[in-house]
Amino acid sequence: MNVEYRDVLVSAKDVSLSLGGVPVLREVNLEVRDLVRPGRVTGQVVGLLGPSGIGKTQLFRLLAGLSTPDRGQVTLTKAARPVRAGDVGVVAQDFPLFEHRTVLGNLVVAGRQAGLSTAEAKARALALLARLSLGHRANAWPKALSGGQRQRVAIAQQVLCSEHVLLMDEPFSGLDPNAVDEVCALITELASQDELNTIIVVTHDLAAAAAVCDHLWLLGTVDGQPGATVVATWDLVERGVAFAPDVRSTPQYRDLVAEVRARFMRG
Repeated sequence: MNVEYRDVLVSAKDVSLSLGGVPVLREVNLEVRDLVRPGRVTGQVVGLLGPSGIGKTQLFRLLAGLSTPDRGQVTLTKAARPVRAGDVGVVAQDFPLFEHRTVLGNLVVAGRQAGLSTAEAKARALALLARLSLGHRANAWPKALSGGQRQRVAIAQQVLCSEHVLLMDEPFSGLDPNAVDEVCALITELASQDELNTIIVVTHDLAAAAAVCDHLWLLGTVDGQPGATVVATWDLVERGVAFAPDVRSTPQYRDLVAEVRARFMRG
């Protein structure tokens, strides 16, 4: 596949973190580069994998600028600017929305927080709702939304109030196979709206991650040392899995999932 890797968009260098004196993350190094395919707009989708309790949540917070590492640094864009809270959109598992505001009202608030005028925020919100097949729900109240609709509104909210990077916490949790496919399609659509868009998915769902991501990172421990680090990475472009139509039916995909699962189980 004809792919070019350009500027580094997200980077963590030698990131370490302890909580209560207990090492949680140790010398984590990772980066997301601008992945360019001629004639296409291609954003980046990266999966962050690891067993429960390994430190994914803490790394999630560091990447979002919600916490500060003890050592090392997380940076964004080719200028390597240190991440700040608000630079990165964060979609939590429970999709929190203001229940006393309509869907459009929630998004206008997000746009205003990002510095847009009310008119600008409304225009961008309506355009984003249309792209997410939610234009007809602009005046609905959050309690009237289905779980999938609520998730899309929460994503739209974060797209409006952040820059190009979006972090998603367990977006496939509790979904049936059809719903997982819909979320994968949504992630692909969001990533492909801008060349610099980067979505980092924290998940336990190896199969879904392999179907939607172009790279995977696995957190684990090395030789029993305290604190998790990146113990394995997979380039799904190189493996012929990324961007493949009906990828789940391919032998490359099945081999990759088996390999990732085996490595996941080793910790």
